[in-house]
Amino acid sequence: MIGLNLVYAIAGLVFAAFALLSARDRRFANASFHALIALSFLAGDRLGDVANGVLVLALVALAASGRMRRSDPAPPADDRHGARVFLPALVIPATALLGTLVFKHLPAVVDPKQATLVALTLGTLVALALCHTLLRARPAEPLTAGRGLIDDIGWVAIMPQMLASLGAVFALAGVGRVVGTLIGAVIPAGSIIGAVLAYALGMALFTIVMGNAFAAFPVMAAAVGVPLLIHGAGGDPAIVAAVGMLAGFCGTLLTPMAANFNLLPAALLDLKDRYGVIRAQAPTALALLVFNILLLYAMIA
Repeated sequence: MIGLNLVYAIAGLVFAAFALLSARDRRFANASFHALIALSFLAGDRLGDVANGVLVLALVALAASGRMRRSDPAPPADDRHGARVFLPALVIPATALLGTLVFKHLPAVVDPKQATLVALTLGTLVALALCHTLLRARPAEPLTAGRGLIDDIGWVAIMPQMLASLGAVFALAGVGRVVGTLIGAVIPAGSIIGAVLAYALGMALFTIVMGNAFAAFPVMAAAVGVPLLIHGAGGDPAIVAAVGMLAGFCGTLLTPMAANFNLLPAALLDLKDRYGVIRAQAPTALALLVFNILLLYAMIA
């Protein structure tokens, strides 16, 4: 059955190519970083918990060393292909959508839980083939351009995965139960608005601290979402989860911990204000947070 095995294999091979290209250019810190990510994708399930932990610590050490370098400025784009350059980019979402709809009806071939990721991976491969046939791109060109982009992003590229893993660790450690006990001591019994406020504001605040709504969700779902809003108030699990994540995303707009969203653009654009992106997003984030609170209360009350 096709599933994450295909996705991880393709991702691992791509990062292995990035590592080789970086080593060729004597960017040894970048090469080591990419090689470790490739190893995680290709053999992470066979390394064991301790080895994977050491691998993560090595990634952190490389990121903190300050020796990873950004890519050299790219040459001016060749526009002789006209509008055809957009076709490969459009093929990726189209294939992802079509594949998601089709693969879910082929459970013997594709894992239904991973249908979207498998379709997205196949769409990327189709787009690369189109680049070669329509744009006459050499096979190494996409890898060279991708290496340049990942070098510009740097260590921030793995922050979402790291923070999501932190959320899972918090959930297994029982942080959600502790937070739930504290919130339960403050919220009046049976108060729906109190539970909604605690859930939505907690999602936003935990996301601000942890930098990722996926990391905050296991904690707040265990603390408030499931016991108070779903079991206690009879809320629809899909609505509670979806609106809770939207509240968390409001926190994403407000925190430098979400460096890949908020600090990286400022660095790439050479903005004078390092936190300029956050300042611009803050009014929208706060307004959306209020809206999500009202929406969740209306859906449950």
